[in-house]
Amino acid sequence: MNKVTLEDVKKAREVVKDVIEKTPMLRGIAISKKTGANIYYKCECFQKTGAFKIRGAYNKISSLSEEEKAKGVIAASSGNHAQGVALSAKMLGLDATVVMPTCAPEAKVASTRENGANVVLVGDVFDQAFAEAKKMEKETGKTFLHPFDDPYVIAGQGTITLEMYEALDGKIDTILCPIGGGGVLAGTLVTAKALNPNIKVIGIQTDNMPSMKASLDNGEVTSAHNGPTFADGIAVMRPGELTFSIVKELVDDIITVSEKEMADAILYLLKNQKIVAEGAAATSTAVLLSGKYVPKKDENVACIITGGNIDPAMLVKIINGEVK
Repeated sequence: MNKVTLEDVKKAREVVKDVIEKTPMLRGIAISKKTGANIYYKCECFQKTGAFKIRGAYNKISSLSEEEKAKGVIAASSGNHAQGVALSAKMLGLDATVVMPTCAPEAKVASTRENGANVVLVGDVFDQAFAEAKKMEKETGKTFLHPFDDPYVIAGQGTITLEMYEALDGKIDTILCPIGGGGVLAGTLVTAKALNPNIKVIGIQTDNMPSMKASLDNGEVTSAHNGPTFADGIAVMRPGELTFSIVKELVDDIITVSEKEMADAILYLLKNQKIVAEGAAATSTAVLLSGKYVPKKDENVACIITGGNIDPAMLVKIINGEVK
C-alpha cells in the first residue's frame, strides 16, 4: 500500500473498532457563541492512552507479518505515538522499544513504560530520537513503526474523521486539524475529501516548527525549526514524504499559531469546556480565539482535540500566565 484511500480507512476501522474508544463529539457552547459558528470538538483526549495515536499504531502493527511481529517493534516518539505503540504491542503480545527525546513529558515516558515498552531517551528533539531509532532498527532487526509517514498509520488516523462525519450526519463544513509530521492531517484529508470534496480542511502548526507550511511554500519536504515549543505532539522539524504528498494535493490552508495563543486556548478549553488539552490539541481553538480563522455564521466546524497528555507542571505555568 503506497497511497491511502477511503477504503483503507474503512478497513482500518474494522481492525481497531474493538480496541479503541469511540470518543465523543461535544458542542463547544462558549466558542460557538463567541464565533457565531457551530463548533464541535472531537475529544481524542478521552482516547486510550489519552491521545489518538493508538488508532494508527494498532492498525500498523496488525498489518505486520508473523516474522516481523516475532522480531519485535521499535519506534520514535515525543510521547503519544510511544504510548500507542506500547499499548498496541502489549495487546498483541509483541516486544516493543521506543526512543524518546529527553524533553518528552515525564508522564508520557512513565505511561509508555507502564504499558510494557522499553524506553530509550536520546536527543533534545523528536528528530534526534528518530535518527537513533533508525540506527537501533539496523542493529536489532526490530520492525520500525513510523509515527506518521506510513499508509497504515495514516489510514488508522483517518478513522477519526469517519466518526466525526457520522456523528454530525455529514454536516461538516470545515475541519481544523493539528500538524506535526502530518499523519493525522493526511488521514483527515483522505477521508474528508472522499466523503465530501466540499469539506474544507485546515491544518495548524506552531510558529516555532512550521515544517509542513515551509514544505508547501518550498514545494518540497523542508525542515523548519524556529525555536522550542511546549506542544511536543507537533514538535516535528521535518514532515514525511507521503504525508507531504497528500497534504500538498488536498489541504485547503495551513495556519500557524504562537506558543501564547496555544496556552490561551488551553486555558479557554479548561475554563469553558472542562477539557484538558495538550498544546497540539489546542491549536484549533487557538486559531479561532486569535481570529486567524474566522468561520462564517452557522458554519459547522469540527475541531480535533488530538490529546490531553499535557505535563502537569506546564499546565500550572499556563494557568499562572507564565507562557508568553
